[in-house]
Amino acid sequence: MIISGIQKLTALDFPDRLACTVFSPGCNMRCPFCHNASLVLSPSDEHISEDELFALLKTRRGILDGVCFTGGEPLLQKGIDGVMRRVKELGFLVKLDTNGTMPDRLAALIDEGLVDFVAMDVKNSPEKYPLTCGLPSFDMGPVTASRDILLSGKTDYEFRTTVVNEFHTLDDILGAAKWIRGAKRWFLQCFKDSGDIIGSGLTPPDASLLEEMKRVAAPFVEVVEIRGI
Repeated sequence: MIISGIQKLTALDFPDRLACTVFSPGCNMRCPFCHNASLVLSPSDEHISEDELFALLKTRRGILDGVCFTGGEPLLQKGIDGVMRRVKELGFLVKLDTNGTMPDRLAALIDEGLVDFVAMDVKNSPEKYPLTCGLPSFDMGPVTASRDILLSGKTDYEFRTTVVNEFHTLDDILGAAKWIRGAKRWFLQCFKDSGDIIGSGLTPPDASLLEEMKRVAAPFVEVVEIRGI
């Protein structure tokens, strides 16, 4: 597995857990609002070895609860299952961030018991997915399959949507809510310009619009919350 970086401690990335976060390079989407553009477009040739990761984890047993795998899109990494297996053997929980485009890999990891929590991006309503993920000919089939895997309840999960003025309207959020109807939880995340995004000229929604989006989504999802205000 290629590891581009490690955040040694986070209380935010893994719900209700202390964790470290492992970043992997590359992505099969080109979302204009992506806040890790350098990982997606021009990842560094300098990598962190798996041995370095596990040396760190061995010193963090009893301190950290889990390890988050994020990117980019971590499921593009061929060796991620073996790394997760070793992480679990050390007694840590595993969280996976994914865009949902690789349902077979997601299902295999869940079925093997290698993933304890999945955070899947919901980019937009189905009609606006191609525009929002930067791929004009995008096929919804794989992300729909990943949605169904999570809705089946085989592992704990959340859906999350980064809300950007230029991409999301109330009707879009309503359409996305209907698409994940019956989900346990959905987070509407306020876009923030990290200074390392793919697009330009993007702006965050104001708090009142996010609250209205939460209101229209609430009938379809058990828990809808706002992040990043």
